[in-house]
Amino acid sequence: MTGNQSNRKDAVRNRAPGEKPVLNEKWDFLDAVPLQEEIKRRTASPPTKPKPPKPIASKPAESGEDISDDSRFRKAMRLYLTKRWESALEEFLQVDVKNFDKEQKAELAYYLGLCSSKLERFDDALRYLEQVIAIDDSAIRVYQCRMIIAYIYIVTDRAPLAEAELNRLQGSGLESVMLYNTLAYSAYVQKHYLAAMEYYEKALEIDNDNTTALNSLGYILADTGFDKLKGLRLCRKAVDRNPENAAYLDSLGWVSYQCGNVKDARKWLRQALDMAPQETEIKKHFKIVTGEAV
Repeated sequence: MTGNQSNRKDAVRNRAPGEKPVLNEKWDFLDAVPLQEEIKRRTASPPTKPKPPKPIASKPAESGEDISDDSRFRKAMRLYLTKRWESALEEFLQVDVKNFDKEQKAELAYYLGLCSSKLERFDDALRYLEQVIAIDDSAIRVYQCRMIIAYIYIVTDRAPLAEAELNRLQGSGLESVMLYNTLAYSAYVQKHYLAAMEYYEKALEIDNDNTTALNSLGYILADTGFDKLKGLRLCRKAVDRNPENAAYLDSLGWVSYQCGNVKDARKWLRQALDMAPQETEIKKHFKIVTGEAV
């Protein structure tokens, strides 16, 4: 064990952080869909001489008009792109897969999983996403589904299962900033603070400007007492890159307080509270620093 690792263990052994860093990338798994261009292509008007589509069955709509499953699927995708998750899910659920091939079934399960995740219907989301993993040949889509599954396990208090899912991805060689940030978050919620810091550092080795890693590592460094000044620098860097993020402002305010700078702490926490007045952790930090009830 290196001296640095030993120091870190001493720092975190008797001091647990008071609040969780926010996993700001939690829905990047959905919003940064790898197949965005494909979605746009499919929902756009067809070209003048389209390739003959695969035959898909039609079924009657409530108005009596026949709507093909392909048209219904395209409509659902448009709803998904406009963030109308509930309506999109309803349309996707009405698509009949009877005449779908394996690729089409995987794509439908994929979007059912995305919509269910957005709506926090996590049991349904897990079922659909596991279907994608079982039948889809797209490595990118399977990677994304495993990331979403890991996140769902974390937020539903099954972090060890998340860690197993993420380690499977890491072992396959598909490393990314998102993977390390999620591994770090999973370690953090299990109170494995040393591991969390090391994963965030791996994320920053890939992208030294990644704001999720900057904010979260800075918060942990300061709140564990391991290196408050470095934590302050990292949180400040995250805010510089994304000054409209309430979670980052909250971290900077709380870390400023940890460093003894109450004036700056009040300023940053006030800005965070103005942006996100409903956030419990921000209100708690603000009350501790200012003594004012929110």
